[in-house]
Amino acid sequence: MSQNVPWYAVRTRSNYEKRVSACLTEKGFETYLPLFVEAHQWKDRKKVVELPIFPGYTFARIAEGNEHRLAVLRTEGTLRILGQGDRIEPIPEEEIESLRKMLSRGSDCLVHPLLREGCWVRVRRGPLKNLEGLLVRAKKQTRLVLSITLLSQSVSTEVDAIDVEYIRSAASTSRRIA
Repeated sequence: MSQNVPWYAVRTRSNYEKRVSACLTEKGFETYLPLFVEAHQWKDRKKVVELPIFPGYTFARIAEGNEHRLAVLRTEGTLRILGQGDRIEPIPEEEIESLRKMLSRGSDCLVHPLLREGCWVRVRRGPLKNLEGLLVRAKKQTRLVLSITLLSQSVSTEVDAIDVEYIRSAASTSRRIA
């Protein structure tokens, strides 16, 4: 496929990223599955495995037209093509190229969730483990805000963004008060 055909993120079933990518390649789609190498150790052996950087996703160039989208969606292990509502959304070429360039350097990379201000998050480790709250930033500090809705009061504390995991957007947690 041509450089003019946009990239899309294809959501896959768990552990189907490599199979979906291979099947789409066989169907004539250009795909990109960014992987990293990790050593796993069991009681009896060690093994180096390649794992997707973004579990549950692969990237594919998909030309305009329902027949191309259907070919992707009918691939075993494919769940959907990412987008908003019923519209799929392309990924900018620069983002894919930046990812390729960074991974080609061979240096260690860490995956970080994209945490936006206003996300509802859960603390994964440390003294606040399993605490949930709203993520905000104040003067370059990441803060977790915990609220007592009935009192219309909140308290915040500083947390390391690497120690929290995204749960949902704040918009999906807000309540309408009549």
